[in-house]
Amino acid sequence: MGFINKIVKKIDFLRFENSSAHEKDLMIIGDTLLSTKMMMWDSDKFPFIPSNWDEYGFKVFSQNNEDGLIQYIIHHTNIPNKKFIEFGVEDYSECNTRYLLVHNSWSGFVMDGSEKWMNELTKQSIYWKRTIDSKGAFITKENINTLISESGYVGNIGLLSVDIDGNDYWVLNEINCINPQILICEYNPIFGYKEKVSIPYDACFYRTNAHYSNLYWGASLGAFVHIANERNYKLVCVNNIGNNAFFVKRDASDLPEVSIEDAWRNAVFRESRDENGNLTFLSIDKGRELIGNLSVVDVVTGNEKYIKDIII
Repeated sequence: MGFINKIVKKIDFLRFENSSAHEKDLMIIGDTLLSTKMMMWDSDKFPFIPSNWDEYGFKVFSQNNEDGLIQYIIHHTNIPNKKFIEFGVEDYSECNTRYLLVHNSWSGFVMDGSEKWMNELTKQSIYWKRTIDSKGAFITKENINTLISESGYVGNIGLLSVDIDGNDYWVLNEINCINPQILICEYNPIFGYKEKVSIPYDACFYRTNAHYSNLYWGASLGAFVHIANERNYKLVCVNNIGNNAFFVKRDASDLPEVSIEDAWRNAVFRESRDENGNLTFLSIDKGRELIGNLSVVDVVTGNEKYIKDIII
């Protein structure tokens, strides 16, 4: 297993050093990574229940190690309808579902608030080589079911990935036209996991306008676990930098449920900005102090509180 890990680390290094490589080259690297990972997954010496999910992840088109995590999850999940929906994808060059589309031949529907980015996607060769549909639209809880229904991707699907840097919880809470087997939600680590909180709903919410730091958006991990549990999902892991949570339907996967306390990891990224849009590299704790006087809503009770009063 040590030899295999060395191979994986070497391939990971090549991936990052060739970020401008053609998609075909990325796929060769990704498929080699997956083959290597599957050797470990199927080994008697490798645990079925991961003690460290980072060993299962890798990056091809995802922002971090989500491509590998998704591959392991679908390896252990019954998915009759191999379709996905992802929103918040920009130009679809870095996202959670592109590897599914290309390697696994899934079909899917993607959305982003920028029509320009969605138009750019239709010019990519992947748009005619694979079955993918797209739409540029500003997503709200009022229009999300209409947008999805108009796409034709309704009913049972394989995966839904939510990442709109804003009203994520409220939009997810409204969706009732699809039934995904796998659910991926980006949460805001500044809000911690102990409380079930989100930004107050605002149909016109835009992250940078809400606060120049770009730190005020989305919902806590606890909020997403709450809504996922209500819909019969179980939490199985979070990604390596601590901002994406992965859920599967309880009756669709043999992956074990993990407690929110065990899944939680302190976020390692530092994305804070100053008034001019420049990165300031504040820690999560310092970022929380910066936006401490802004309010969040308890998604269960509806009560509002200041971020500085959240129990972390």
